Amino acid sequence: MNLSHEEEDYSLSLSKFESMLKTNKVFFFDSEEFEDIILHYLDTGKINLAKKALKLGLEQHPKSTGLKLVQVELLVFDDKLDIAERLLNDLYAIEPTNEEIYIQKANIYSKRDQHEKAVELLETALKYTDDFADVYSLIGMEYLFMDNLELARDNFIKCLDEDTEDHSALYNVVYCFDFLDQNLEAIEFLNKFIDKNPYSEVAWHQLGRQYYAVKDYPGALRAFDYATLIDDAFLGAFLEKAKTLEKLKKYREAIDCYNITMELDDPTSFALLRVGKCYERLGNFEQALNFFLKTVHEDPLLDKAWIAITDFYIRRKNYQKALYYVNKAIGIDNENKLYWKRYAIINRALSFHEEAEEGYRKAVEFGDYQLDTWLFWTDTLITLGEYESAIKALLDATEYFPEEYEIEYRLAGLYFMQHEEEKAVFHLSNGLRLGFKHHTLIEEFFPAIWYSDIVQDAIKKQEKKNK
Repeated sequence: MNLSHEEEDYSLSLSKFESMLKTNKVFFFDSEEFEDIILHYLDTGKINLAKKALKLGLEQHPKSTGLKLVQVELLVFDDKLDIAERLLNDLYAIEPTNEEIYIQKANIYSKRDQHEKAVELLETALKYTDDFADVYSLIGMEYLFMDNLELARDNFIKCLDEDTEDHSALYNVVYCFDFLDQNLEAIEFLNKFIDKNPYSEVAWHQLGRQYYAVKDYPGALRAFDYATLIDDAFLGAFLEKAKTLEKLKKYREAIDCYNITMELDDPTSFALLRVGKCYERLGNFEQALNFFLKTVHEDPLLDKAWIAITDFYIRRKNYQKALYYVNKAIGIDNENKLYWKRYAIINRALSFHEEAEEGYRKAVEFGDYQLDTWLFWTDTLITLGEYESAIKALLDATEYFPEEYEIEYRLAGLYFMQHEEEKAVFHLSNGLRLGFKHHTLIEEFFPAIWYSDIVQDAIKKQEKKNK
């Protein structure tokens, strides 16, 4: 590949400078060469080399405004804002129409969280600059810092009007639309942008993401198709396309798409897991399991993979295998509420009630506050005859579900079993008020008290109220 003359000159300057450092010989460079060398080191994170180049550059060109502006950039980088500001004031006295002075001053104000003042300075820079796109982008960033998403978006759009190839500005525009929950407005903007820039794979990709967000999956698929046609190595677009094909129940095509992502880069646990899910939906259970196992091998910490394997066996009622894999998962992460809940479900199916109770208890302990978890836990406690523990668990559950008939009926039955009639009647009344048609839950869980006069009278009273 042939380098342009500029690239050749730049490469020679860099080689010459690095040779000078090794040999301690002093070579002459013009000020622009020094600027390029310093910015190269800044871009590659070699700050000490950038500072060396700046020192040598200022020794050879002590009056160079360009080098002094680079010096300001380094001072700002080192948080020496006051020194940088004094140097900028000196430069302003010499070149009051140099836009870079205003940009660097804005950078200093931005660092001090004075973003409105930074915007003022950047708007002044617009009067003197030829690079409008860069300044509009900087203004957009300042408005992002101020959480003014509308003005941020508008300035990033102005940046794109000047430079349609500025991908970071395009991403920022879409970010603002996303943050403002303006998916439809984003779709309108991106379609107009694509009308003018039909070969922008980034715009097509972002359009696909917006269609996906509003559940227009055919529209999303069309957009991702264009993105991948324009750039046949666009990993992100292939991944999103595969997810869209899943939503459209085109599982074989989704698998093909996920396979492309794995050819473009190392297989990710996400792609392996999704391929497994697709094979399961197609009824190819052997391949599904094969990919689930590949997923846990690729990423043993991915809980979704262990859950996929466990659920695979639960659905087939192969509880011994399910228990084997959920135990392996708990061995890796014994504070995962999703693992403990499945441990409980499996043991409950196997009638191992003490193990099931432990599973539900641990699931709640690690943050699973779903209603069915509380209810299965207390039902297991009831089966074990641990009524006091069941009452305590249900009372804890009322903090999350204060008006839930399933809890109230269970509390009523438990208090009756404990001969605490006043509390039992209170909770029975609550249950009948909240879900009268489900009052047979009392009979289901506590048949011994169902026919008692007090229960039947309460049911009849509520029935009359309901008429």
